[in-house]
Amino acid sequence: MKTYSRLTLAFLLLILVVPLGCSTNQSDEWEKAYEQSQSLGGDGKYNEAIVSAKKALKLAEKNWPNDSQHSYSLYLLADLYDSQGLYAKAGPLFKQCLVIEEKNLGPNHPNVATSLNNLAELYRAQGKYAEAEPLYKRSLAIFEKALGSDHPNVAASLNNLATLYRATDREAEAEKLEK
Repeated sequence: MKTYSRLTLAFLLLILVVPLGCSTNQSDEWEKAYEQSQSLGGDGKYNEAIVSAKKALKLAEKNWPNDSQHSYSLYLLADLYDSQGLYAKAGPLFKQCLVIEEKNLGPNHPNVATSLNNLAELYRAQGKYAEAEPLYKRSLAIFEKALGSDHPNVAASLNNLATLYRATDREAEAEKLEK
């Protein structure tokens, strides 16, 4: 049996953990920008949070195109815009996040359902109910299949769909979902 030194094992681990073309320094820099943006956004300092989110997104696009860091960065920036009612800026970012997650995780993954729900919420907030409804329904179906009907995400999806039904004067349909 061949034995390896600690240094060789550490090198092999580094190759497996750190994507090619990306140093741990870049990963640390992305994580710092991402976490700073989350913190600033949580404190209501949206302009500063957006600057940090854009930095995280730029790093992710350069180092991890179409990977989870890219998707997380898109979501973070979209959510900051959405929180301020800047829907025209948030929408394309939520859509791009959805595309990446569907490609990487498959169309029936719970993260895809979350992205569908986020985009549906954006449409509902804009009064685009016809665009929101199929996204809510698909999100609900994915959550039910992947997580089971008793999962909190299923309950939240049912509530979101019921809210849409109420906004479109479909009270009876909303009440069916709440039973």
